[in-house]
Amino acid sequence: MDPAEEARLLGLARRGDMRAFGRLVDAHQPAVRAFLRRLVGSYADADDIAQEAFARTWEVLHRYDGRSSLRSFICGVAFQYWRRGRRADNRRLARDTAYSELEDSHTDAPQNTPERLALRRAMEELPADQRAVLAMCLGQDFTHAEAAEVLKLPLGTVKSHITRGRARLQAALGLTPETNP
Repeated sequence: MDPAEEARLLGLARRGDMRAFGRLVDAHQPAVRAFLRRLVGSYADADDIAQEAFARTWEVLHRYDGRSSLRSFICGVAFQYWRRGRRADNRRLARDTAYSELEDSHTDAPQNTPERLALRRAMEELPADQRAVLAMCLGQDFTHAEAAEVLKLPLGTVKSHITRGRARLQAALGLTPETNP
């Protein structure tokens, strides 16, 4: 979506136009859902969080000041929603694990190659902030500055998370910087 159209729709949405907001959601939901899927590791939970995040974005749209992209703002809302929800994740973890195993056993899709499953497991082992930074910067092509703003982390911390997280993923996958293609 071009910036002028996004600005026009944003203005309408701020005045209560749900159709305009719906068009903004349509434009940004692929990026938000992809970020959350990498962060959460479960398609179903990521999609649920994305829906809640878009609903929450509607409520806090007046807080968007335009200093960052709307995509970054929405991903920030989604990340904060996910982070708050993690406090109750112990009960959900058992259900998600069972769902993931069921999904893996019923799917012959390319996303379930041994390498992708190993990567998903390795991502799940990372600390939450590190996983979020990698999902945004490596998975969704956010800049380090955008990730820092969305995640409310210092830029240096984001860069450190990228370096350390990448190294941890490479080690978990049996890769070294020299053998990484």
